Amino acid sequence: MAKIKSVSEIIEEISPYYQKRAKMKEAELINFAPEGEHLIGYDSNSETLEPIYFFMLDLLNDFGLPPEKLVDSFSSTPGSGHFAELGQRATIMQQQATKILGDTNTVLRSVLNVVYDLKEFKIRLEHYNGLNSKDENIKDASVLSLKQIWMDKVDIAKQQSSIKAMALGQAGFQTLIDAFLVAKEEKDVEKLDLNDRVKRILKPRILEFNHWLEQSEKELKKRYEIEKNYLRSQVNSLKLYSRWAKPYLKAAQELESQDLGREPALVKTFNTILLELTLFSKRKIKVAEEAIEGNLPKEFSSRSFQKSLKRDYYMCILVDFKFRGIPQRVSQQPHYVFGGKAEITFKGYALNGDELKKLEEELAKSDMNDVLSLVEGTTTESLDQLQEEINFFLEETEKVDEKKEKPKSESNPFLALIGAYNTKGKKDEEKKEEKKETIVKPDNFIESEHLRPLAAEVAKETSLKLFDTYKKAHGMPSYFP
Repeated sequence: MAKIKSVSEIIEEISPYYQKRAKMKEAELINFAPEGEHLIGYDSNSETLEPIYFFMLDLLNDFGLPPEKLVDSFSSTPGSGHFAELGQRATIMQQQATKILGDTNTVLRSVLNVVYDLKEFKIRLEHYNGLNSKDENIKDASVLSLKQIWMDKVDIAKQQSSIKAMALGQAGFQTLIDAFLVAKEEKDVEKLDLNDRVKRILKPRILEFNHWLEQSEKELKKRYEIEKNYLRSQVNSLKLYSRWAKPYLKAAQELESQDLGREPALVKTFNTILLELTLFSKRKIKVAEEAIEGNLPKEFSSRSFQKSLKRDYYMCILVDFKFRGIPQRVSQQPHYVFGGKAEITFKGYALNGDELKKLEEELAKSDMNDVLSLVEGTTTESLDQLQEEINFFLEETEKVDEKKEKPKSESNPFLALIGAYNTKGKKDEEKKEEKKETIVKPDNFIESEHLRPLAAEVAKETSLKLFDTYKKAHGMPSYFP
């Protein structure tokens, strides 16, 4: 199994700045504005991780650095009660997800059948539309097509007395099919060179066909509209089932213990757990304000210079938690507390906007977020294969609805829940953005000489202040005299 990369390793791979710094020797790094990295570690069987984590969460918010959780993983030994407990919970989530996905597949099959029915109705309606064409050739071809359909679908119910059965199986009626295709009205039958017996059969069939032609068009259009509305309801149901299934699938995946391979701290029969958490905070460097305060050249505060900047720079803080503990079940409670060894690492980084976008892309690709691809694959990819055909019929309905006046206050919260108000344009834009992969270009002169060093220095000072504040709050000696 491939080792999962940490956030620090991903940052150092995607950033040309940190790639360059990784290749430098120790003597060269002195003038390279390194960011701070500080580590706190202690071992206490009575100290749990929750107070430590939430203290750091509140501390980052107090510093004006609202954090984002990037990593949240655990691994417990198979012989521990914690492993068995979470395994049972994961099984319940999997069973619920399986049940909903079964209903999803049923609805998906229904959507397939409705789409194919609508295709047939659309083809049939094209024949009726041809009856109103100004082109006589198209008009005649449409009538002949409808007569063939009538003989195959309607008249065939008469069995041996149907036109085809009589023409092909009984002597004296060989001309019946050709005469039926030629005659348009009952009066046209008298003009044809036919015997009286054929004419007596042909006249009521022509009358019957013309009556069917008038009624069937109305019924087919009505059925077509009903099927389109049914398709819309089934697609919305499919989206709703997908929404219901995703939390269960995601919860089941998050309850799975991470495989750490040969990690020596995990012994199969021991009662041990390893936790890894990563918090990420960022703050934009305000170039104009920093120039006014004297941290950057004064000309950087001008509007013309502000417009020339192609990307923003951020000072970023990464807080890693690593915890090795012993799960202990709370008396008469369904949850556990953990006492053990905790290590907290504070790291500062200077990143630009492109590097942050690239970081998001890499995290989405990594195994840390593989649940997202799992959920999307099981609930939406099947629908995407039919999306073009579904949109053809649903948008056709929307175009008709747009012609009708609607009250401005009309709103349906249930439709909002299932995403019915999302426009196609927005979805297309999102798809285009997803396809584009961010390319991180090296820093130009201004960025490398002024913006990046300033962001790095602020990140270094902030990580040190966070580290020192945490030490003071827990009764440890301060870093500052």
